[in-house]
Amino acid sequence: MSKRETYETRTEQLLAPIVEKFGVEIYDVEYVKEGSDWYLRAYIDKPEGVNIIDCENVSRALSDVLDAEDYIADAYILEVSSPGLGRTLKKDRHLEKSLGAEVEIRTYKPIEKQKEFSGILKAYDKDTVTIEEDSMERVFLRADIALIRLALDF
Repeated sequence: MSKRETYETRTEQLLAPIVEKFGVEIYDVEYVKEGSDWYLRAYIDKPEGVNIIDCENVSRALSDVLDAEDYIADAYILEVSSPGLGRTLKKDRHLEKSLGAEVEIRTYKPIEKQKEFSGILKAYDKDTVTIEEDSMERVFLRADIALIRLALDF
């Protein structure tokens, strides 16, 4: 397990009782470097959507636990937020909740001369994601997908 994966997994474990206390759920945790800074991001959600108070409560409680545990060697910036409307679907639990929703898929390499697709998420398994696009089903290998997210429809 990489340092990033270890930090994300440990943070999720510490975050679980905190989100339960505040009536929200963990959407995702990521530990990433952007420029010269490391970021530990916790994305939280609830059916009616999170607000600034939810983020503040979870951030304060998580910050205290992270200070006490002190398992991340690097200096980092902690952020707690909503995954947003156009949320990225990284994990199987994200795909499961989004079955029947419109998604956008971006591939690493062109498929039939394009890299961006959109359609209704119909199915997924450990190797593939299936969308319905213009009454046709299109199956993508998960290894070919750079990004899959909920489509924003205004």
